[in-house]
Amino acid sequence: MEITSLSQAMQLHAQIIKSPDPKNRTRNLTRVFTFAALSTAGDLTYAHLILNSLSTQNSFFHNTMIRAYSQRSDPTHAMYLFLSMLHQPTSTRPNRFTYPSILKSCARLKQIRVGKQIHGLLCKSGLESDQYVMNGLIHMYSGCGESGLAYKVFGKMRERDVVSWTSMIDGFVDDDRTVDAIRLFEEMMEEGVEPNEATVVSVLRACADAGAIGVGRRVHGVVEERKIGSEANVRTALIDMYAKCGSINSAREVFDGITNKDVFAWTALISGLASHGLCKEAVTLFDQMEFYGLRPDERTMTAILSACRNAVWVSEGFAYFESMQAKYGVKPTIHHYGCIVDLLARAGHLDEAEEFIRKMLIEPDVVLWRTLIWACKVHGDIDRSDRLMKDLELLKMDSYDCGSYVLLGNVYASARKWHDKAKMRKLMNQKGLLKPPGCSRIEVDGIVHEFMAGDSGHIEAEKIYAKLDEVDERLKAEGYDPKLSEVLLEIDEQEKASQLRHHSEKLAVAFGLIKTSPGTDIRIVKNLRSCEDCHSVMKLISNIYQRDIIVRDRIRFHHFINGDCSCKDYW
Repeated sequence: MEITSLSQAMQLHAQIIKSPDPKNRTRNLTRVFTFAALSTAGDLTYAHLILNSLSTQNSFFHNTMIRAYSQRSDPTHAMYLFLSMLHQPTSTRPNRFTYPSILKSCARLKQIRVGKQIHGLLCKSGLESDQYVMNGLIHMYSGCGESGLAYKVFGKMRERDVVSWTSMIDGFVDDDRTVDAIRLFEEMMEEGVEPNEATVVSVLRACADAGAIGVGRRVHGVVEERKIGSEANVRTALIDMYAKCGSINSAREVFDGITNKDVFAWTALISGLASHGLCKEAVTLFDQMEFYGLRPDERTMTAILSACRNAVWVSEGFAYFESMQAKYGVKPTIHHYGCIVDLLARAGHLDEAEEFIRKMLIEPDVVLWRTLIWACKVHGDIDRSDRLMKDLELLKMDSYDCGSYVLLGNVYASARKWHDKAKMRKLMNQKGLLKPPGCSRIEVDGIVHEFMAGDSGHIEAEKIYAKLDEVDERLKAEGYDPKLSEVLLEIDEQEKASQLRHHSEKLAVAFGLIKTSPGTDIRIVKNLRSCEDCHSVMKLISNIYQRDIIVRDRIRFHHFINGDCSCKDYW
């Protein structure tokens, strides 16, 4: 008889205790214990009582218990049970089935130090060649943000299965090493390892982050050819990939081809439309989703609020925000509050934005206050930004948050308070904080090329800078004047112009002009918000060279066509 409820399990347990047959007793007790430990209808406390009642220690029961604890929101109890296996003389010893679960717990708790100790322990146990255990190690190191150590384990494996490859690809993506993830996927395909659904979803995530639409299309072809994965999961990943790579039409085609669309597929396309500035289409799609009887979830509401933010629809944004809990049962999170603050800030409603933050039902984080202070800089309300910086003491809210130091430094620089900016830089240096450098990626012939601001390390750097010289001459002929105010450094104007000229986005577009055919689109992904100078330059280049340029920055997409941008100069 299959156990479907805890009461059934308890009744069977009572029968087991009364049973005279030891074989039947052991078999049924295993069933009761497994249900209590692993079933969503079970009870871990009850399972642990069974474990403690055993007269003879059993590795299966210990391993199942550790596995169950490792799946909880707080897997700390898995660690305690593992330690008891090591230190209690009567306890069973860890084996190859113990380590993957305890390594998973280390990953979830970000306990890299403990994970390394367990790595040493399993090597002493002679398990360093066990594929099942090594896959757990890759997952642990990747989950702790140590993709380099994970890759060392991966490289030493004699045999690798699809789980090994997928775990390593996923680890690279999580560690923002998307180019390495794509390279590893291609290596996996060359070695003839058949990808599964998890592999496809991971590499599509890498393509989305890197803007590698060529690789993404090849993965799409593999999915179609080999019929990989469930329709909903893989198709949603494809929608997200195409949208983030700048091909919203392809994302729409995938969406239209899904027979049974779930809320995740709808959300992926709504979010994609919003990021491309197609805000009316995003709202229309949201309405269609409601018409078909699907309830939006937390992410869907973030997507529709983002559409309102990008379109600067204040009243519509508030209408969605104020109805989300009553109408859809979605409790507002910090992300939803953030969308409204950003919306008000973009619209220049600084009084309302400040009042909204102060009246929030949850504690505002440092990012919300940074959004408002940056808006004060944009809209020229220096008095408010000074007051907020002094009153709130942003640096005390999160003393190791690099963004706060950079923001305050930039606000001081824009007000030409160089001494105060220097103090921010000194504080960052003392705390070992580094501002992330500007980085832009462009895919050409299936290879992702990455450029940093001022980069001269590319193999074709000489040609790229020669192309920049040509572009500069044509920009000047069109009346281009560098926006030197964008360089928030106390240096002379010639140096400021040089700084602007070597922004990563400009290096990437110069490379794109060299390596792609006339008339083809140039797609660039960058990690920071586009500055005003780069934005102006991209508009001019799109007109001068008659090339459509699609740039995804940290905020949204910019489609530059014939000298205009889809954001209408508001981002």
